[in-house]
Amino acid sequence: MRRPLHTALAGVVATLVLFGAADLLARAFGPPAAPLLALGQTIIPLAPAGLIKPVIDLLGHNDKLFLILTTGLGALVLGGLIGWLASRHLRAATALLGLAGLIPIVVILIRPEAEAPDVIPTVIGLVLGLAVFRLLISLATRPDVENEPESESESESAAPSRRRFFVITGVFGAAGAAAVAAGQTVASLALDAGAAVAKLVLPKPAKTAPPIPASAHPDVKGLAPFVTDPKDFYRIDTALAPPVIDPEEWSLRIHGMVETEVVITMDELLQLPLNEHHITLTCVSNPVGGDLVGNATWLGYPVRELLARAKPLKDADMVLSHSIDGFSASTPIEALLDDRDSLLAVGMNGQPLPPEHGFPARLVVPGLYGFVSATKWVTELEVTRFDEKTAYWTDRGWDAKAPILVASRIDVPKPLEKVAAGDLAVAGTAWAQRSGVKRVDVKLDDGEWTQADLGDEVNIDTWRQWKTGFSDVKAGSHTVTVRAIDQDGNIQTPERRKSIPNSATGHHHIQFRVE
Repeated sequence: MRRPLHTALAGVVATLVLFGAADLLARAFGPPAAPLLALGQTIIPLAPAGLIKPVIDLLGHNDKLFLILTTGLGALVLGGLIGWLASRHLRAATALLGLAGLIPIVVILIRPEAEAPDVIPTVIGLVLGLAVFRLLISLATRPDVENEPESESESESAAPSRRRFFVITGVFGAAGAAAVAAGQTVASLALDAGAAVAKLVLPKPAKTAPPIPASAHPDVKGLAPFVTDPKDFYRIDTALAPPVIDPEEWSLRIHGMVETEVVITMDELLQLPLNEHHITLTCVSNPVGGDLVGNATWLGYPVRELLARAKPLKDADMVLSHSIDGFSASTPIEALLDDRDSLLAVGMNGQPLPPEHGFPARLVVPGLYGFVSATKWVTELEVTRFDEKTAYWTDRGWDAKAPILVASRIDVPKPLEKVAAGDLAVAGTAWAQRSGVKRVDVKLDDGEWTQADLGDEVNIDTWRQWKTGFSDVKAGSHTVTVRAIDQDGNIQTPERRKSIPNSATGHHHIQFRVE
């Protein structure tokens, strides 16, 4: 006779052993071999578009960890249900556990970056998980006494058996959990692919970005740095862990509606005259006043020069960029052919791209939100048409072209901050790519708009920082609101809307308290 609670626990622990052993062994193979990563990566494209934005808003950079945890929890629940079935139908439950274990193997095989040997850790984990399952089931089985109450002697003899079951189950469960903690998934979420990055030595720029004057950054404590450190630069993408790509094996293929297909390797790319530019990037998911925006100095080669080699056909109006992780972005071809500084970038702030920001190469296109322009880990540029091809996010209801709108943010004071009565310093950041920021207005409570002092403009494709102040601010709760105006006279709209299909809008305002 098998108790359902015991067999359910056996299923949970067997699942934990399966994933723990596979994840630990995957350390010797790389991220594509980790079953939790593979399952989570497969779930991402299946998530409803309406669910993604709230998750990003709620969890921010922890969204990937949340997905991994929920994927693992789902696997444990499934293992428990299969174990519960074993209390009545052991053979069927064992078969189901084996079939469930085949799912991550299939998922790994269909991942574009995976190779056949990458399934080895999961196969071994499945064998160990099935063995542990049968062992624990045997320990959980006791003789059927045909509904008669246990005698005192039977109860006494059953107690050590139950204790043995829970001790052995606990040991296997702890071992499985420790293996997951030491495995490839945790390592990939916590660490970058430093060894691959170390292989890449960037050449000196043929064209160096002009120095950033001190006057571009107002001297106000708490204002974001003018150049964002890579570790603080926002990360929004569809990869649970940054792909580990050997730059010596990387190449970019330009194909589709072109006269000549072009393939360029990293060695060839680094031999070209690379340009350095200061460019701000922002995510369409950025809420009003949010931090999904950053400014960096990028090193790369003009995309228009690469496309010129391929000679796009005159009917083409879009370039569909493909990432090694299966992501794609639809960029208007004119944004890659005009005079803006659209780059196939290999460097960020004087160093090779960090893995989480696209190493070894990514697109950087000023004036467009990242989901249609800033493909990381890029491997293909497919010249095509908007009426023939769609991209990852446009398939989910987002805008196909997505020009960046004029926007602004308050950095000082912080929301709900307590400040001293008297003079109040206010500062922040504004951006209006392809036009430039002309003016920033700020108001306190329901007062009149006050024109802020602008930091010097570095170029029209970087953000512009600002500061202002209000004197003799009395104690109590107050609100500060900001708006920006671009060089074309477009005033940041006060109308509130959600980010889908093309950016959240509205004036950023924060509440604070004067004491």
